[in-house]
Amino acid sequence: MANLTEISWKEFSSLSLEGKRPYLMQSAEDPMPYHTLFAQQFDRALLDRLCALSNRIRFINKSKEGALYLKNVLAHKRAMLYFSQPSSRTFLSHLAACQILGITTGSVRDAATASEFKGESREDSIRTFSSYFDMIIMRSPEQGLAEKMSWELSNSSRPIPILNAGSGKDQHPTQALLDIYTLVRSFEEKGGLDGRVVTFCGDLLRGRTVRSLSYLLTNFKDVKQIFVAPKELQVSDDVKSFLDAKGVKYELSDDLKAASSVSDAVYMTRIQDEWDTNKGESAKIDTSRFKFGAEELALLGKDAVIMHPLPRRDEIATCCDHDPRAMYWRQMRNGMWIRAALIAATFGHERTIMECGY
Repeated sequence: MANLTEISWKEFSSLSLEGKRPYLMQSAEDPMPYHTLFAQQFDRALLDRLCALSNRIRFINKSKEGALYLKNVLAHKRAMLYFSQPSSRTFLSHLAACQILGITTGSVRDAATASEFKGESREDSIRTFSSYFDMIIMRSPEQGLAEKMSWELSNSSRPIPILNAGSGKDQHPTQALLDIYTLVRSFEEKGGLDGRVVTFCGDLLRGRTVRSLSYLLTNFKDVKQIFVAPKELQVSDDVKSFLDAKGVKYELSDDLKAASSVSDAVYMTRIQDEWDTNKGESAKIDTSRFKFGAEELALLGKDAVIMHPLPRRDEIATCCDHDPRAMYWRQMRNGMWIRAALIAATFGHERTIMECGY
């Protein structure tokens, strides 16, 4: 089995994502991630396992007895939620997932309240957290930080798993997992996710949720992806190259109405202007045709779904909120269950939960 203790950071960082994957799994026999860093760590078999485990946790938690059982599964573990980038949904979702499993948590949500304010590096802060906790769930504006610290901690005297809850403009794997779980549940009684058309709309260039979900969708058979965006915000070349290599059908478009009429799922995103190189540059882009409202809703199929990672601005009109095809609120709740499943599996309790008597 490949191990992060057997490779230098320089060698590891130079590998492709596929090349890095073997170094991040729990064992040669089980490809379940130890460190969860990017979407390409998950194949169809792993996605099916995590969706099944999420369903099992959801079912067990319905009764008081089951909920108390789950709270004892990882009551001996502690998790640090280190969110140096603003977040509410992602933070609370991971916090709730930990609470379901009985994990004691600590958190830092503002570098101004941590030793970083005194000049401590993020790397030193994370090494400090590893002294007190058994897992670090981290969200950072710094691209690659989760990956670097996974190597650092694996080569330390106290190796613990890192769960990437958003890394720069790069990836957001647990968001992609909850998106897949939402899609799987939405179509489980309607023929499944295979063969569907999924449209992404909005800021596709800088949206890490789009990149991660696009990668995960390649694990499903004959899923076509449509990317609808202004040319300035169209999906990046690395995503297109990945889809080309996988032989996945995709289309670039600037017509949301046309895409809505043929889509099984429309995944809307906000403009990511926090990444503007020059303040106000995103506001100069005409995004008026990239908003989902009553006209697009009328064109959408009766079994289709509307999704959004949130927060939203005006890219989905509020008139859509009570339509049964609007899945973005359900997405949020699904995030709690799939993250609980991932955390439980990371600590080796997948079988324990799947085979319990509740």
